[in-house]
Amino acid sequence: MSETSASARPRRVFVLGATGTIGQATVRALLARGHQVVCLVRGRGDTSAEASAHILPDAELRFGDVTDPKSLARDGFRGERFDVLLSCLASRTGAPKDAWAIDHRAHVDALAAAQAAGVTQMVLLSAICVQKPLLAFQKAKLAFEAELIDSGLTYSIVRATAFFKSLSGQIDRVRRGKPFLLFGDGMLTVCKPISDDDLGRYMVECIDLPERHNRILPIGGPGAAITPREQGERLFALLGREPRFKSVPVKLLDTIIAVLGTLGRVAPTLADKAELARIGRYYATESMLVLDPVSGRYDAAATPSTGTETLFDFYARVIAEQASVDRGDHAVF
Repeated sequence: MSETSASARPRRVFVLGATGTIGQATVRALLARGHQVVCLVRGRGDTSAEASAHILPDAELRFGDVTDPKSLARDGFRGERFDVLLSCLASRTGAPKDAWAIDHRAHVDALAAAQAAGVTQMVLLSAICVQKPLLAFQKAKLAFEAELIDSGLTYSIVRATAFFKSLSGQIDRVRRGKPFLLFGDGMLTVCKPISDDDLGRYMVECIDLPERHNRILPIGGPGAAITPREQGERLFALLGREPRFKSVPVKLLDTIIAVLGTLGRVAPTLADKAELARIGRYYATESMLVLDPVSGRYDAAATPSTGTETLFDFYARVIAEQASVDRGDHAVF
């Protein structure tokens, strides 16, 4: 892990997306480095406010609506000065309306409010999949990335690879004696998963490390890149069981997408489901690694790594009931 520069100093950091698992890890890392942290969260006056206070006990919480520019200024920044805007905010589903409202518009409004508050630096959690933008949420993320780059702020755009929570949905399934589901032969994709804490620390280091300023930063976790089949094999080994797999043809996803896409022309809710199916197909067929623009191939060797915890370390902790899986809207199986 890189050392922070000698000029590291506490900053006043305004955080979006703090209540997600990566956001929580990032807030912990900010506080550990002595930064003053203010988080804009939802939930004033209801049970989610208490939940936010419980998971972010040492940060200052402010309650507002990230999709409302007036709320961002009034309830969030409050006319005060800040040094850094850090965002782990992302759309919940990736459906077009949600993606453009959150991944793009909300970030554009937050950037404007941050600049008015004196912010000179932004650290943005993006995603490595925007290298090959076929989906609405990828295009929305890229559109904001471009606006951030043109804003004049010092920026660090962190394009993370696969997250542990996205690759842990079959632990309970396998525990119950069911086979591990694979798309195709389980060798179609490769990734270098990164833990919440390792990613959170990496993002916070971007504040102080000049070599990460004004750069797009792909990042994965430690160890070799792994396929879905390897994930399943290791999970069975940790459970002390013989591997059992069931293959799901990619063509089945294509059929689902075609049917939902056709029906979605008259039923908007089915159009959203078609987009979710497209997202599922994307992750079933595209690797989460750096994409070589010349060859068009994904390159594990060119994908930087950071941190100490591997996906299989996390599997072992979940099986030992020392960790839990909170996937939220990231469920596939």
